[in-house]
Amino acid sequence: MNIGILINEGPYTHEATDSAYLFARAAIEKGHQVSRVFFYHDGVNNSSRLTEPPQDDRHIVNRWSKLAEEHKVDLVVCVAAALRRGIKDENLAPGFRISGLGQLIESGIQSDRYVTFGD
Repeated sequence: MNIGILINEGPYTHEATDSAYLFARAAIEKGHQVSRVFFYHDGVNNSSRLTEPPQDDRHIVNRWSKLAEEHKVDLVVCVAAALRRGIKDENLAPGFRISGLGQLIESGIQSDRYVTFGD
């Protein structure tokens, strides 16, 4: 099954990002494909390479980067939402790319299931 994911919340604001990441890992481990994760609204903050959590905390941005590298997951950041929050190409963590809402629509069309995390 091909699964698309939409994340609307920032990395340390609510559980949405943690839940999305754990969901994606579990789906991949069960043999499903997570083709694309689209970061929208405050969710674009999950892509910033400038994030530096304390040593004893999880590094959510690095988790996503590692998932993209290991499983070829396309991590797409909404251009309009990113620019509103000061995120540009030079601020992106590895594995993330900036694109438009067309990528969200395309992912919804191509996915067997589309799951949203956050408001």
